[in-house]
Amino acid sequence: MKVHSGQQPVPLAGFEVVHSRDVDQAQAVVGSAFCSHKLIPVSAGGQIDVRFHGAQASSIGLYYLDYGGEVRIVPDDLSDCYLVQIPLEGAAEIRSRSAEVISSPTLGSVLEPDNRFEMRWATGNRQLIVRIDRSAIERHVHQTLGQPLGRRLHFELGMDLTDRGIRSWRSLVDLLRREFDADGSIPAEPLAMREMERLLLSQLLLAQPNSYSTAIHGPPVHDAPRLVRRAADLIEAHAAEPLTVEDIAEAVGISVRALQDGFRKAFGTTPMNFLREVRLRKVRAELIAADPKSVTVTDVAIRWGFLHAGRFSVHYRERFAESPSQTLRR
Repeated sequence: MKVHSGQQPVPLAGFEVVHSRDVDQAQAVVGSAFCSHKLIPVSAGGQIDVRFHGAQASSIGLYYLDYGGEVRIVPDDLSDCYLVQIPLEGAAEIRSRSAEVISSPTLGSVLEPDNRFEMRWATGNRQLIVRIDRSAIERHVHQTLGQPLGRRLHFELGMDLTDRGIRSWRSLVDLLRREFDADGSIPAEPLAMREMERLLLSQLLLAQPNSYSTAIHGPPVHDAPRLVRRAADLIEAHAAEPLTVEDIAEAVGISVRALQDGFRKAFGTTPMNFLREVRLRKVRAELIAADPKSVTVTDVAIRWGFLHAGRFSVHYRERFAESPSQTLRR
C-alpha cells in the first residue's frame, strides 16, 4: 500500500482519481463525485497538491481526499447524497445553517441534502469520506420503520468518532475499505454487498443522532394505536382517491384532532403529508414500469391526485433527487 509523506497509509491507493496541483481540475473532479463547489486555496502562495481516490459499490462510495494545503470549500446543494467525513489527520471547520463543528480524528461530520455548508480544511487534513445515495438511505428508513418518510432525514452535523455505536459503524467502513484495497469479493458480489450496505445504513441510523432516531429506537410501527394504524392502511389502499383528513377520521371513527395527534406521535408527520408520500411512491413505481413512448408524467401524476404540475415536480425532486421525467426515461 502507498504511504503518505508522514508514513501514514493512504486508503484506496489503487483507486486514484486525480493527483494534481491544478485548482480547476481538482474542483471539477471532486465536484463530479460529490457536488459542484467553489475550491479556494488559502495557504501561502495558494498552492495545493490534491490527492483524490475513490471506489463505489452499490449505493456506497468510499473516498480519500487530501488537498495538500489549506483550502476553503463552498459546496452547492448536495441534492442526491449524504457525505460522512472522517478525518484521518488534521482539522477542518464545517459550518451549516444551524451548527458548526471543528472536526478532528475524534469528531467527524455529516453533510446532508437541502442544507448549506461552508468548510475550511487546514493543511494536513486528510479525510476518508463515505458517500451514501440519498434514495438508498431514505428507502432503508422506510423499510426499517414500515412507513413512508413524513419529513426529511436530518443528521446532527458532528459525529463523535469515540462513541461506541459510531466505532462499530466505523469498523464496517474500514472492512469495506480493506475489501477495496485487497481486491476482495464483497464489493464485487451483489448479494454480499447488499448485506454490507444494509449493515452500514442500519448502524449509521442507530448510532448517529437523526430526525428518525426516536422512531428507530422505539417500538415498531405495528405498535401504533390501532385506529391510527387503520388510518394509515386506509391511506395506502385508497391513495388514488380524493381523500381529506376529515374523510380519513370519519372512516376510522376518530376525531380529526386525535387523528392528527396520533399521526404526529406514530409517524412524525400529518395525515396529509403521509398521503402525499404514499402517492409519490406510487407515482415513482408506475413511472419506472411505464413505457415513455406511451405514458406521460402528467397522466400518471393526475391519476395519483397531483393536479398542480409545478408543485408535484418540486415535491418529487425533493423526495427522489431527480425529476419525474428522468425517472420515466430510465
